[in-house]
Amino acid sequence: MNKQNKKPRSDEMYKAILTLKDVDECKKFFDDLCTVTELQAMEQRYQVAVYLSQGMIYNEILEKTGASSATISRVNRSLQYGADGYAIVFGRLGITAEKKPETEE
Repeated sequence: MNKQNKKPRSDEMYKAILTLKDVDECKKFFDDLCTVTELQAMEQRYQVAVYLSQGMIYNEILEKTGASSATISRVNRSLQYGADGYAIVFGRLGITAEKKPETEE
């Protein structure tokens, strides 16, 4: 069971996010909602997800983002087995996943 399904969640905040009209409004809302550390962590995880979807290896991602191997692994697990949130966003932004080369048999 996914951990977010263990505790009921309110739709109010997510509806509030959907009312934001541009990046500037979004930044203002998240600046009020989150601490600097929380925002940095979310931005880092998002960048890790982009790099992973582009086929970048862990060491390169660590060098570019400073993310720990545990964070990179956690994001990779979300990409592979999560709720497909990253896939939805990447599709809408035109971020395409690199195709892994097929091994010859």
